[in-house]
Amino acid sequence: MSGITKKFGDFTANQNINLTVHRGEVHALLGENGAGKTTLMNVLYGLYKPTEGTIKVNGKPLQVSDPNVAIANGIGMVHQHFMLVDPFTVTENIILGNEPTKTFGVLDLQRAEEEVRQLSQTYGLHVEATAKIQDLSVGSQQRVEILKTLYRGAQILILDEPTAVLTPQEIQELANIIRNLTKAGKSIIIITHKLNEIKQVADYCTIIRRGAHIDTVQVNEVSEDDLAAKMVGREVSFKVAKKQRERGDKVLEIRGLEVEDSRGITAVNGLDLDLYQGEILGIAGIDGNGQKELIEALTGLTKVRSGVVKVRDKEVTNRTPGEMINKHRVAHIPEDRQKRGLIFEFDIAENMVLEKYNVPPFSRWFTLLWDKIYQNADLLVKKFDIRPQDSRVLARALSGGNQQKMIIAREVSNDPELLIAAQPTRGLDVGAIEYVHQSLVEQRDAGKGVLLISFELDEIINVSDRIAVIYEGEIVGILDAEGVDEKSVGLMMAGGSA
Repeated sequence: MSGITKKFGDFTANQNINLTVHRGEVHALLGENGAGKTTLMNVLYGLYKPTEGTIKVNGKPLQVSDPNVAIANGIGMVHQHFMLVDPFTVTENIILGNEPTKTFGVLDLQRAEEEVRQLSQTYGLHVEATAKIQDLSVGSQQRVEILKTLYRGAQILILDEPTAVLTPQEIQELANIIRNLTKAGKSIIIITHKLNEIKQVADYCTIIRRGAHIDTVQVNEVSEDDLAAKMVGREVSFKVAKKQRERGDKVLEIRGLEVEDSRGITAVNGLDLDLYQGEILGIAGIDGNGQKELIEALTGLTKVRSGVVKVRDKEVTNRTPGEMINKHRVAHIPEDRQKRGLIFEFDIAENMVLEKYNVPPFSRWFTLLWDKIYQNADLLVKKFDIRPQDSRVLARALSGGNQQKMIIAREVSNDPELLIAAQPTRGLDVGAIEYVHQSLVEQRDAGKGVLLISFELDEIINVSDRIAVIYEGEIVGILDAEGVDEKSVGLMMAGGSA
């Protein structure tokens, strides 16, 4: 890709970017959220047409007018949010739009299933050809997306944030898959901001900052600190700066909490927990041990079967989400910002008042006061450095990092007593992670109680004052984060004893 520029009206997403990828190479595309990485790859895949610049594949100029042209020339893309049909089987998803047929155009599903099995075996992408997508884990769904590109003959695979929603075990499996693909001569472009994963799998790395090409480096010749500084444009601290602080009164008290999951199975089982003013309490645990149901019970999104929840000594068990937000001052940074945090078709200003649009100063006599709504958003956009700094931009147009900043700005501006932060840095770059951690510490220093739920153990240890380990819906131990042993926490997370 030579001199690629992509403009959307007056906004320049990519400015004169060059990218060269060789056969059998893993090339990482590194940049902050909103730097223009996905836009550049959408140009290569034919979803966008470049404003300027040229593309060559195997040395020959190529006009990639749409994804069909890209696919026909061996370019495949696995998007961050998978493009799969849940009720269909693995095979039906892989062959969709490219179905093999028998005589008279009859679908040859048996042949397709055999081809999928062979592909799966060849590249170590273990997945059952007849399984339905809705029954698969996220990691298995990603394998289906990769198989889909290989089935169409991809030689160049673009993986957009491939580890954003994977467990550590699935990330390791993906690294093995990538090695198998490169051994077979495939070229891989990984869009990412995870520095340790770049060091683990990539040969070269191109860094983009604010739409411009900063550098291309050989990965084994640079450190993670070097990559972070090039990406953000300054030195980045991987250690959260926290002063010692005396904890205050009890903010949250949970006794004997029992909550069922969507299938009616007990997910939270007799859980006890206390959280105090001026502290960050981290919940450490492997996904699926009741964290989701605990959050939903505390925010009023699901009913509690038994037990008591108190906020500032007031019982709030089974209160509605509206009561938890407005009456008891509980703020929530949700695990899934797209499904639970934002309305994508609303602009920034509308999203900023989702929880308080019906109270002064944003409404009067059942009428929305739009000037007040936009004034509020303009202040928050500036204060929290949300880009672009235009409160009329739709939420869907923002990068993941800026969407997360929007949610934090909204929740923090509600002046909560209790802030529940669920996976607050999932899918964010190091600069945005540093910002989120700083925001949580600021809330703690302002005397708030912060409940941090994360599957990233290093994040829990780095940010928390105390760590509560959850296993099979119970708190199995509470540790002081200062000088904690990571192996001991990991053992407790797996059901062992420290």
